[in-house]
Amino acid sequence: MDAVEEIKSRLAIEDVIGEYVQLKRTGRNWKGLSPWTSERSPSFVVSPEKQIWHDFSSGKGGDMFSFVMEVEGMDFRQALELLARKAGVDLEQYRGTNAPGNAKQKERLYEVLEYATLFYQAQLKANQSVLEYLLKKRQFTKETVLGWRLGYSPNTGTALATFLKNKRFSDKEIQEAGLSARSYRGRSQDMFRGRVMIPLADQQGRVIGFTARLLQDDQNAPKYINTPQTILYDKSRHVFGLHLAKEAIRKKKYAVITEGNLDVIMSHQAGVRQVVATAGTALTEQQLKALNRFTPDIRLSFDADRAGVNATERAIPIASKVGVSLSVIDIPSGKDPDELIKQDSKIWQEIIGKPKYALDWLVDRYASEIDLKSAKGKREFSDILLPIVQQLDDSVEQDHYLNKIADMIDVSRGALNSKFQKTESSTTVRRKKIVEPAHKMDKLAIENAKMQNHYLAILLKNPNMRTNLEQMNKDMFMDRRAKELFEILKSDHGFSGGPSDLPQGVQSLQEYGTILLLQYEELYQGLEELELKLETDRLRTRIIERFVKHEKQNLIEQMGTSDDGATQALLERAKQLDTLLLQAKGGRNG
Repeated sequence: MDAVEEIKSRLAIEDVIGEYVQLKRTGRNWKGLSPWTSERSPSFVVSPEKQIWHDFSSGKGGDMFSFVMEVEGMDFRQALELLARKAGVDLEQYRGTNAPGNAKQKERLYEVLEYATLFYQAQLKANQSVLEYLLKKRQFTKETVLGWRLGYSPNTGTALATFLKNKRFSDKEIQEAGLSARSYRGRSQDMFRGRVMIPLADQQGRVIGFTARLLQDDQNAPKYINTPQTILYDKSRHVFGLHLAKEAIRKKKYAVITEGNLDVIMSHQAGVRQVVATAGTALTEQQLKALNRFTPDIRLSFDADRAGVNATERAIPIASKVGVSLSVIDIPSGKDPDELIKQDSKIWQEIIGKPKYALDWLVDRYASEIDLKSAKGKREFSDILLPIVQQLDDSVEQDHYLNKIADMIDVSRGALNSKFQKTESSTTVRRKKIVEPAHKMDKLAIENAKMQNHYLAILLKNPNMRTNLEQMNKDMFMDRRAKELFEILKSDHGFSGGPSDLPQGVQSLQEYGTILLLQYEELYQGLEELELKLETDRLRTRIIERFVKHEKQNLIEQMGTSDDGATQALLERAKQLDTLLLQAKGGRNG
């Protein structure tokens, strides 16, 4: 059994997808609303038996890996690692004889990142204006710049890649280290350009990636860019500065988490070294577990804006699960740590020693924003806090906060208990965020793909109807898999209709075939043969109509730039398309 099959055997597909989509059982399958469209009727289907899902609204489908890739915006390797962690599967054991090769690959990536760090440091030393930015505007000392190995990425496009290639690193290694990317023209270029470079290190101090900051804030560009997910860098696990903070954390017996990497560096410069940061405010279970190895006392110093409050809300149940004591540091005047330390580092040292227990802080925060004397305010206050209280692992702590909330909104404990019991835990209500695609799929393209899939689904299940394919050709189908399956169905090859019976060489179509069979079960199972034939004829005609329309649009564009000879050929092609359309319609318009 390989890693993929092992993960599938340990995880139920409906449970994986259920973290993102609310599913309800309907017979053998599960159904829910499409996460990609605004439909009101459930057309998202999950088949535990076939280990497959299909979204009839968008036309997407696949197994649990393809779903995670779609919703999280991941590639296959990233989805594999995510699901392996969820299933408790050690991927190393499946690498077998390749395990040493994998270790060697990691060492090469450590090397390329070390060289990149040295390159960025050299570029900083040669750039006086960037040095002034760090030493004067950011007020870092030379010792701090050197200690944190800060650097600068030149804005030339390929300077780093050229340097690394001279050190005999390949394009593939540079890309796998997260140091290069493809431009919109398909060319390879440096990932970071014209930015201050802050190395990200693991607990041993080895560089695993970078955070890159703009020198001058620009509304049209992101202030920070981080290394993408790599073999070495996982932002959900990485704790910035831990390699330099861990001894201070052990000594002080608490850790402070800030939002920004520069906040951490400034704090260390001020002598407060038990400070680390995460990638933004998305505090994860893995990060809290990493810190819990050094101390169970975790103190948050997030911005006091809505994002910071929301982050604290999310972190409280995670902290309860991990078993750490989570508290919040309030900074006067809403400053961030960097600003406060520059103003007076002693105040920073004082306030981190006076944190407030996170849930108490959250209760007080909402109490200051909501009118607790009104019925509406009481409902809103309890709506926000009860789901959080319900996720606390300790029943005594739960009871304490239920009493506190009841007292604050002046209701009986019995009334609050009744609502508490009805409150569905946010761990089941709050679904994971679906990553929005970079661009919305064209509606016409979606409809065309769905129509073609339905057509092939019927013919896949009913070999006796495949004579319907005689007027068709593979160019009428959009998807590569649809083209391949069309050719198999048209030539038959003794194919009996099941995905497992696909001819040798096209086994990759098994998943696609399984999705089509799921569509057939949902849409056409139980129809009489005559009804199926009429539906097949209708779909074939629609496919040909759209193909002809698309081809004619192309011909019109070509005619605008063609000479007389070419125009005649184009007209002849248009005539052929008209004939094809008439045949598809059975000559009714002839």
